[in-house]
Amino acid sequence: MAKKIIGIHEKPSILESIPLSFQHLTAMFGATILVPILLGVDPAIALLMNGIGTLIYTWVTKGGIPAYLGSSFAFIAPASLIISSYGGFGHAQSGFIFFGLFFVAISFVVKKWGIKWIDVVMPPAVMGAVVAIIGLELAPVAAQQAGLAPWSTDIGSVVAPFVSDSTVILVSMFTLGIGIIGTVLFRGFMQVIPILFAVVAGYFLALFMGLVDTAKISEAAWFALPKFQAPVYDINAIIIIAPACIVVLAEHISHLIVTGKITNTDLMENPGLHRSLLGDGISNVLSGMVGSPPNTTYGENIGVMAITGVYSVWVIRGAALLAIAFSVVGKISAAISSIPTPVMGGITMLLYGVIAVQGLRMFVEQKVDFSKSRNMVLGAITFIIGVSGARITLGTVQLKGMAFAAIVGVLLSLIFWLLDKVSVMNEEA
Repeated sequence: MAKKIIGIHEKPSILESIPLSFQHLTAMFGATILVPILLGVDPAIALLMNGIGTLIYTWVTKGGIPAYLGSSFAFIAPASLIISSYGGFGHAQSGFIFFGLFFVAISFVVKKWGIKWIDVVMPPAVMGAVVAIIGLELAPVAAQQAGLAPWSTDIGSVVAPFVSDSTVILVSMFTLGIGIIGTVLFRGFMQVIPILFAVVAGYFLALFMGLVDTAKISEAAWFALPKFQAPVYDINAIIIIAPACIVVLAEHISHLIVTGKITNTDLMENPGLHRSLLGDGISNVLSGMVGSPPNTTYGENIGVMAITGVYSVWVIRGAALLAIAFSVVGKISAAISSIPTPVMGGITMLLYGVIAVQGLRMFVEQKVDFSKSRNMVLGAITFIIGVSGARITLGTVQLKGMAFAAIVGVLLSLIFWLLDKVSVMNEEA
């Protein structure tokens, strides 16, 4: 029986939309509230602006791109530096507003000159590798959360000696097992909510095993408004944030292309990269003005769509409305945020793996010929930069993983394009 596909413009019933929207939000909830926690900001303001930002994004893109905007991890390092050295989070907000304006400006550039340059700077050999790396670089985090690998602050820097915890592994593998079984065996409506079903099942097992912080839920207020704060203009903050904008631009383009591949639509052309950048940019300008960390498209969203076949923008909008509601309903927000790490580790092992496979799928569908020296080198170098732990620090911004790989792949692609123009590539001979 073929998987039931819910198309981009298809509007499920209310009874279907609620669990589907909750499924999308659950997959992204942990990561999206982790950023404000690390930056010392009220997570509720991030949830509120994620929701509002996603609604703005879907409106600007004419309901044509099923993308949820969650808190961006790319700005944690530069924002932390600004907070500690330049007067606090309000100063960092001016940098976030600049980031939003940067995306708005790039959107007009793309609208005027088109996207043909994408084929030059990111050919399929590079793009497939970058998309695969999105999942592969997150894989260690999933393994750590699942209790299958030691926690570390960075590659090679282990926080504590690795001790296998049978309870953690039991919960994570139970959650993963339910996710796998649901993905391949569920039928009908259950076939499109295997991730939600797995998380709920894992949550109840974790509750039974004593891994859920019930005190956090009981102590939470029923209703509380998020904490807003005004930005403080600081040119130093803008300079520190600026390099990270390039990283997120590469990430945004990569996510849009792979979302198009999953949904079998050319989202780069219709509704267009320019609309996607504009919607994201406007969202981030508003977020910076009220005190929220920046937003970005999310890999977890891509993973959920690939597994479930649910591409509906109406479901994404439902997830955004739930995020807005949870930002003011303290107990519900606390209940979701108390989902234990092993549960998220189990399900993200599946989600992140699916993202990596989408990159390999791109190689196949684009018929990338690795017998050609150009493609072999582009794919090989992009992969090794992305998964080896290689990094470089430029001022306050550290490039590593997918971002570093994308930039290296782009530079190599441009060099090969120039060499091709002067007919010195050996493939010409």
